[in-house]
Amino acid sequence: MSRLGHRIKAALLQVHSIAGLVLALLLSLIALTGVIMSFEDEIVDHLNAGIMRVVPPTAPALMPDELVARLRAVPDAGKVAAIMLSSDPSAAVHVRFARDEQGARPSSFYVDPYDGSVLGVPRGEEFFAAVRRLHRWLLIPGDAKGWGRQVTGVAALGLIVMLISGLVLRWPRRASSVKMWLKPNFGLSGRGLYRSLHAVIGTWVLPVYLVMTLTGLWYSFDWYKDGAVWLLSRPHAAAAKMQPKQSRPPGRSEPAQPVGFDRAWTTFRREEGGRFSRAQLTLPAGVGTVMRIRSWPKDSTLESMRDEFRIDAVTGQIISAERYADKTLGEKAIASVLDVHRGAVLGWPGKLAFMIAAALMPMFAVTGVLLYLSRRKLRRPAQQPLGRLVPGE
Repeated sequence: MSRLGHRIKAALLQVHSIAGLVLALLLSLIALTGVIMSFEDEIVDHLNAGIMRVVPPTAPALMPDELVARLRAVPDAGKVAAIMLSSDPSAAVHVRFARDEQGARPSSFYVDPYDGSVLGVPRGEEFFAAVRRLHRWLLIPGDAKGWGRQVTGVAALGLIVMLISGLVLRWPRRASSVKMWLKPNFGLSGRGLYRSLHAVIGTWVLPVYLVMTLTGLWYSFDWYKDGAVWLLSRPHAAAAKMQPKQSRPPGRSEPAQPVGFDRAWTTFRREEGGRFSRAQLTLPAGVGTVMRIRSWPKDSTLESMRDEFRIDAVTGQIISAERYADKTLGEKAIASVLDVHRGAVLGWPGKLAFMIAAALMPMFAVTGVLLYLSRRKLRRPAQQPLGRLVPGE
C-alpha cells in the first residue's frame, strides 16, 4: 500500500475511533430500547388477550358516539381522541384519549362495542410508551417537538460515518481473503480476539445497521423526510405531503356542536363496505372538522399496508382518499418506513434478525473501547528497567 493509502486509512481509523468513543453509550441505549420494542405488538396482544375479545350478542353494536357518551361516566376517562373499530364482531373497541392540560396522556381502554362497558386498561402500554420516548427522544422534554430527535439523528449520522469508515478499513487486499473476512477467529485472545469480533461481526450486521440508520433519520430531520418524499413520490403527492395541513376547509365557520364520529363513520362504511378488517378514527387535534380514518384491508400483512381517508365530520364529505394499492413503488416505500426500520417487511424472521443485530450494539461499544485502549498502550513508549540504566542517564 502506498504512503498516501496508509495516511488515508490512519485518518479513517481516527475518525472511526473518535465517533465510536463519543457515541458508544448513546447508540447502545438506542439499540437496546429498539430490541425491547421489536415484538411489542405480539407481547401486548398476549398480555391483553382477555380484554380484547367479547362474545357478540344478537343486538347490533353501538355507534361510536354512543360509545363515547357512555364513557363520560367512567371516572378515569379523559377526552376521547381516537377509537379503533373492527369488522370482527368479537373484537373489543380500543379507545385512546387526548393529552390533559399537564401534557400527560391517560391510559387507553378496551370497551365492549355492544354495551359500552370498560373491559380493562391494556397492560404494557405505559411501559412501551416510555421505552418508545426513550428510543426516539431520549426522554428529553418536548418529545417530537424537542431537541431529543435531533440528538438521535446526529447519533444515526455518526453511525453511518462509522459504518463507511469501518468498511473501508476492513476491505480485503486480496480477493482470496474474503473467506477469512466473514469468519471470526475464536482461537485468538486479548486484542486479536477483540479485533476479530469487532470487525467480522460488524461486517455481518453492517447492512442491517445501514437500513436502520437510513430509515431512522426519517424521524429526526424534516429536511431528510421532505427530500425522501420529493425523491420517491409523484409531484402532486409530494406537494400534498409537504404542505401544512389545514385545520378545516377554507371559508367554513366553526361547527356549532362538538365534532363526533358517527357521520364520518357512516361515510367510511358506505365507501369501504366490508373490505376492511379494522379502522382507526382520529378526531382533529385543533378546531377543524376533518377527521382522519386509517383502515387496514383484510389481506393486510403489515402495519404500513393501510388506506387513509380524510372526512369532514360535520358534513360527511370525503376530503381525500389515499389507497395503498394506488401508490407507486416509491410511495409504498415511504409508507413502509417503520416496517423497514423494524425489519417487519421480512416477516417475523426479519424482525428477529434486526433485534439480534441491535442487541449486538453494546458488544461493538465494549470491543471498540478495548481496542482503543490497547492501541494507546502500544503507542506508549516502553520505560527502560532501572537496573539497566547507567550513571548519568
